[in-house]
Amino acid sequence: MIILADTKKTVKNSPLFAPPEKEKPALSVLAGIGFQWFASAEEEGRTEEPSEHKLQKAREEGRVPKSQEITGALVLLLPAITLVITAPWLFKNCVQIVRFYFEKCQTSNIRDPALLAAFYSYFIKMLLPLFLTAIVAGVAGNMIQTKGFLFSTKPIEPKFSKILPKFGEYFKKTLFSFEGAFNIVKSIGKVTIIVIVAYMIISSELKNLLAMSNVNMWQGVVFVAKLTAKLLLIAAAIFLVISVPDYLVQRRQFMESMKMTKQEVKEEYKELEGDPLVKSRLRRRMNEMLRQSMPKMVAEADVVITNPTHFACAIKYDKATMQGPVLNAKGADSLAQRIKAIARENDVPIVENRPLARAIYAEVEVGRMIPEQYYQTLAVILAKVYSMDAKKSKNPV
Repeated sequence: MIILADTKKTVKNSPLFAPPEKEKPALSVLAGIGFQWFASAEEEGRTEEPSEHKLQKAREEGRVPKSQEITGALVLLLPAITLVITAPWLFKNCVQIVRFYFEKCQTSNIRDPALLAAFYSYFIKMLLPLFLTAIVAGVAGNMIQTKGFLFSTKPIEPKFSKILPKFGEYFKKTLFSFEGAFNIVKSIGKVTIIVIVAYMIISSELKNLLAMSNVNMWQGVVFVAKLTAKLLLIAAAIFLVISVPDYLVQRRQFMESMKMTKQEVKEEYKELEGDPLVKSRLRRRMNEMLRQSMPKMVAEADVVITNPTHFACAIKYDKATMQGPVLNAKGADSLAQRIKAIARENDVPIVENRPLARAIYAEVEVGRMIPEQYYQTLAVILAKVYSMDAKKSKNPV
């Protein structure tokens, strides 16, 4: 009986005889695929705004907020304007090329290298303004967005990770992200706008298009050229308007991607400023060294300026070897009293000047020169001290 009971229990608990699982709904499966792909920076723990150091480092690597729509719109708009401006000149060159070849084909071999060279020179001369304008527009579009010239080889450096396909990241970026959805809507919007603009322009010129059969060839060419230029200019202007919100979105996405976690902020602070614990230890060590050397530094000072009770600053000035007065030692409260005691032991003059003592204590570090703004007041004090020393040397006790 016991064996049978155990057998039944074993069979019941066996995965081979387990009841079939209920089929999961499609929505729950989709949710499991990756709603985390829509996670924002805050949900990933990146709640802190990017630091200037991180933004500068990204800029050095060539990563800046940039919209290709602005560059594309300028590359379309500026050459279109150049095409409209140079249209008479281009038309004249086209006529010359056609006339030249019609004249030469009767007397010369059309494949003659000299004729081909002449054709290429005409062709390059015609297209060169458009090419130069497109290059200038592309460079200007990038420089406007990057706020100056930016050159970095980091984005084109060979990386093994770029060779291996990452289909998950690709689909995440193109389908399951705000950026991908925005790009799809943007592309559909651009195509829709082009179709609407083309329809409106052609509809407005429909009568003239139907009447082209009654005009000569050159009039028809001029009409089609004007219609094409009009369509190009309007489409380019619309693309330029569309590129502004696209740049704002790209900038927002860039700043979102650059956000930092609290731990990253701490690590960056340690990297730039040093570990706070190490800095506090170094500060304590320096204070200990200063206290050990303070008696000597106070004894070598020319004058001690006091508050008189709260602050004391020992100042040394040697005109022959120093560019200006230097703060040898400073202290507050009990340390100020100790500085004054050492000064008395070594016959260093003590002068009371509350504003100067407070200012020097607050603004000047030990071993640093006194700022020039205090030179006038300090010169009066040192002059009195030197005159007192001169009197003592003339009248020794």
